[in-house]
Amino acid sequence: MNGKVALVTGAAGGIGEAIARVLAGAGMSVAAVDRDADGLKASAGRAAADGLDITAFPADVTDSAAVEAVVDEVERRLGPVGHLVNAAGVLRLGPARELSDADWQATFAVNTTGVFHVSRAVVNRMVPRGRGAVVTVASNAAGTPRTNMAAYAASKAAAAMFTKSLGLEVARHGIRCNVVGPGSTDTPMLNSMWHDESGPRATIEGDLDAYRVGIPLGKVAQPEDIARAVAFLLSDEASHITLASLTVDGGAALGV
Repeated sequence: MNGKVALVTGAAGGIGEAIARVLAGAGMSVAAVDRDADGLKASAGRAAADGLDITAFPADVTDSAAVEAVVDEVERRLGPVGHLVNAAGVLRLGPARELSDADWQATFAVNTTGVFHVSRAVVNRMVPRGRGAVVTVASNAAGTPRTNMAAYAASKAAAAMFTKSLGLEVARHGIRCNVVGPGSTDTPMLNSMWHDESGPRATIEGDLDAYRVGIPLGKVAQPEDIARAVAFLLSDEASHITLASLTVDGGAALGV
């Protein structure tokens, strides 16, 4: 990976920031994209202090024109993007019958349409070069129903299938497209679901009333756990892997 260019969305914090740092630690030049300009600046500052080559590029993945512009800027400044990670995501909780139009639309705008916008912009530039690798960070909820997470689960399932369908179409151009499905991971998104100090224990032990079996490995994932899985799928070690889903959830979805 040394000297190659990667673009990572959702890189201002959480899993996206961890992915950017792991890739930069492997020698890549990373374009960190997020609509949170202040958070992105802080993240890039932390990376610079640690000697990592991560450059901030604020942009909103729900805006197709902004995405095209930022990908152009990344390639002008850093070089051809050979690796893409779609990690931007939002969560709107609530029973399916009570979700508002705004909740549904906001969830799909980032989690699904954002993946479409960024993948289209980057892969269209990869095709003439005859190489590239894409990983979309979905969720184990894309294949396992979760109460109060209908919009999130549906959006991640759509993003995962889009990524695989794209991968089928561009495989002949030497471009691989895979999906990583995290489970409960120690990020602000997960923490927002915890209401008191019992949250981590409840997540690990599960909740029969919500049809959640818990985490067999007995621990919540760290963002770096997800980042290392993404790095593997982007690397030459995964050169014959495409259209695959790698679930990283400590067994919470029972291997589904």
